[in-house]
Amino acid sequence: MTPPRLRVFPAISRNRDAGKYIGELMRVAQFADRNGFEGILLFEGNDVFVEPWAMAQHIMGATTRSSPLIAVNPVYMHPFTAAKFVSSLAQLHGRKVYLNMITGTAASDLQGLGDDQSHADRYIRLGEFVGLMRQLLASPRPVNFEGRFYRAHHLQLRPRLPAELMPEFLIAGQSEAAQRVAKETGCIKMQMLPPDLDRGLNAPGMNFGIFARASRDEARQAAKLRFRDNPDDRELLVLTMENTDSVWKRHLYAGQSGELGDNGYWLLPFLTFQADCPYLVGSYQEIGAKLKDFAAKGLTTVMLDMVADETEMQHVCKALAASGMF
Repeated sequence: MTPPRLRVFPAISRNRDAGKYIGELMRVAQFADRNGFEGILLFEGNDVFVEPWAMAQHIMGATTRSSPLIAVNPVYMHPFTAAKFVSSLAQLHGRKVYLNMITGTAASDLQGLGDDQSHADRYIRLGEFVGLMRQLLASPRPVNFEGRFYRAHHLQLRPRLPAELMPEFLIAGQSEAAQRVAKETGCIKMQMLPPDLDRGLNAPGMNFGIFARASRDEARQAAKLRFRDNPDDRELLVLTMENTDSVWKRHLYAGQSGELGDNGYWLLPFLTFQADCPYLVGSYQEIGAKLKDFAAKGLTTVMLDMVADETEMQHVCKALAASGMF
């Protein structure tokens, strides 16, 4: 029997330089395409330098098998528009895409866009968005839909999307509202890597970074050189925390010092505004063993923060390979 395989979607560590953004994304996307990753994660938001649908087209045109994971926030588009993009990419490239369904962006961005929905209502809207989009992509007949946020009357998407090219939907929120919508819509539920690692795993998907070397000590030393502590960077995170209602960000931020745990759990890259998730630091074999254990407990999908450097990406591949699940 073939062992289960982890689907891994790399994402570049937080990038504040518009001049390097596209180059770093393409470097990671092409590396991912050559090395068996599912496809790269593409962020959405007012501060994202290139619209993710445009970036997905650029990446798919320059790769042979990549299936990007595209962030979709209802505040930016209608379900029909998103369905048209999915259909268009399928026709152009003969590949499926994955959709990371989100509601979050900075509170100031929502105000600027004139979106005054509550946190709970944004998730109700997200559930309707997924439901209508799925019907549009799958139905051979015109769709009628009556929701609180979306209505459709004899709305049809042509051509009908083949079943093998249907997108898979992920939801990454940690709130009760997010978890409820994930369950109701059948989306893949994502969570952040918890401090207690496998004991806190309660979703098929997880978001974290990997920093690996041949030995534990070498990995820890190299990680601290790459991600340095800096009061100014910590202050940047404080400012963003004042401008968000994200439950997962608040969970990560609460009571964390940034010390590297004995089990390899490290939050300093997040606390210094250099990454959007925790990191797992250790030897190839240590991290591989942890991934294998996660998979045994139900993990199938990983959003993986990566430094857009060829050498670092090779180290990550060695850790993934050591799991026997990649």
